[in-house]
Amino acid sequence: MRKGFSLPYRQVHLDFHTGPDIPDVGRDFDAAAFARTMKRANVNSVTVFAKCHHGHLYYDTDRPERHPHLPRGLDLLGQQVAALHAEGIRAPIYISIQCDEYAANTHPEWCARTPAGGQVKGGGSVFLPGWQILDMSSPYQEFLAEQTAEVLEKFRPADGVFFDMCWDQPSTTKWAIAAMRRQGLDPEDEADRGRHARRVALAYMKRFRDMVKRSSRDATVFFNCRPFFNLAEDIAFQEQVEIEALPTGGWGYVYFARNIRYARTFGKPCMGMTARFHKSWADFGGLKPYAALEYETSQMIAHGARCSIGDQLHPRGTLDAGAYELIGKAYARVAEREPWLHGAEPVAQVGLFQLPTGVLGTTQSTSGTEEGATRMLTQLRCQFDIVSEATGDLGRYELLILPDALRLSPALARRLRDYLRRGGRLLATGTSALSADGAELLLPELGIRPHGLSPFTTTYVRFGRQIAADVPPGDHVMYDRGVRATPARGASMLARVVEPYFERAWNHFCSHKQTPGDRPSRYAAAVLNGRAAYICYPIFSAFAEHGNYPFRLLVRNVLDLLGPEPLVRLAAPTSAEATVMRQGGRTIVHVLCYCPERRAKNLDIIEDIVPLRDVAMSVKLPAPPRRAYLAPHGERLALDCRDGRAGVVIPVVAGHAMVVFE
Repeated sequence: MRKGFSLPYRQVHLDFHTGPDIPDVGRDFDAAAFARTMKRANVNSVTVFAKCHHGHLYYDTDRPERHPHLPRGLDLLGQQVAALHAEGIRAPIYISIQCDEYAANTHPEWCARTPAGGQVKGGGSVFLPGWQILDMSSPYQEFLAEQTAEVLEKFRPADGVFFDMCWDQPSTTKWAIAAMRRQGLDPEDEADRGRHARRVALAYMKRFRDMVKRSSRDATVFFNCRPFFNLAEDIAFQEQVEIEALPTGGWGYVYFARNIRYARTFGKPCMGMTARFHKSWADFGGLKPYAALEYETSQMIAHGARCSIGDQLHPRGTLDAGAYELIGKAYARVAEREPWLHGAEPVAQVGLFQLPTGVLGTTQSTSGTEEGATRMLTQLRCQFDIVSEATGDLGRYELLILPDALRLSPALARRLRDYLRRGGRLLATGTSALSADGAELLLPELGIRPHGLSPFTTTYVRFGRQIAADVPPGDHVMYDRGVRATPARGASMLARVVEPYFERAWNHFCSHKQTPGDRPSRYAAAVLNGRAAYICYPIFSAFAEHGNYPFRLLVRNVLDLLGPEPLVRLAAPTSAEATVMRQGGRTIVHVLCYCPERRAKNLDIIEDIVPLRDVAMSVKLPAPPRRAYLAPHGERLALDCRDGRAGVVIPVVAGHAMVVFE
């Protein structure tokens, strides 16, 4: 990218997947009105379509894939790009990769195949609407390269190219099988089919990225639908990381928050992508409440990400006026706050290790463990990144968390020991740093003696005096199986496991649910050993599954003993989020409080913003600030500086407040 380029903060991703049965494509398109609408909506980048999932092209071309009902005199993409540029709006170009209905129908032999020989198809049945998936091992890749070369030639220099539908796709076509055999892979082995799919994807990403860069040196390049668990390998081919996460479209309100914390550690610009739709893509006529879009864009900028809002252009080429009123209102807020966004970097005290799920052929990128940890640590206002074994400098984090089931390689175990020797802190949970059966300890610094997995599915925790703050008295149920462990010499037991009378079974049970607790066992629920601590349960995946608040209290109180001192303290409900950014000499704290509600089956939505008033907050800073104020309007806040912390009271948090210390 050219020197000084900054990825815009206010993008629209303008889908245009238009089937061949639509008769009047582009009939009402007005280039000047199109661009003016975007300008009035405060948009400064629009991703526009060269090729859609139907395999149709929307520019001036003699190729037969051009949409059959796009008038011959209409260069839709060319007019969009020219009109947007005339308004000073960037116009990256969209090209679909593994979804191409035209190619699939013309060359069915190019479609990806299952081990049973069936076609890989969205929706499963041939009688259900769904995209046919192409095999990039087949001659389809050359077909796609010819299309891409033409687009790059016609639109040189391109602002950027957004390649979509780019996951690792296992296949058993004759081309895939032949390639696997040449590489010494076994086509009958599922793991080898996955390895081949990964190699194919990495190779075509390099190929198409190089094509773009040879044509348009300063163009951005992004491959969408990549599995985030493989980002350490994929990042070489990505100019930025865009996180597609329509909360109401199946992704939920945690997906972006957990993936941005990993993506931002790679030093590339990041962007969050939501949409204006009530549900998911192509929800024509569906419009989400403004409060929801405000939260989604506010959450993006609070984590240092740019914003992208998805829409779909009507086949006739017209934009929805209501949608752009909605988008314009949200983006006016973002534009006002941009002086406090440019160059701001997230501040993280904690590194949470990612579990490498690696589900082949999908965009699955995180486990239930990461979802539970993201929910819990956000509720505790921890400032954390998600890290992996590929992360370079672990020493920049004051605390590392090994969640639930992290397998330690010898190399990572050595790095963690060195990290502890240098003064770091460590929390492990479940079978992390143990063998999978919980019988062998791989990191003696945890200060435990493991005795294998508990024979009981459900047990109870009795909190010890040191970590009993705010915990209701009694024994608290833990629904998931833990590890039997006792403290090693010098370590202290913080909580004890209470085991049930017996394991519940069909012929051996008591009452409606779990067997009640019998008496305290000799096993520890939590142990502290100097700068390391251990919780014997898969506490984060359990929190994702059950949401039981004593799970959060257990982690919170162990962390309070272990340290470090929290960067942010906020007197607000657990639904309030806080993120810390540094921008030169400024520290900026974003406080968000929007509460999604279950207002329909399988649909969480935000329709109302309920303000919080007189919210006390303190931040740990390296030096006392000269002043504190609310951005963007500059309202001064009274400062209370003591013990290395700067305290303020925020008069009103109406969804999102930005507190600036400088």
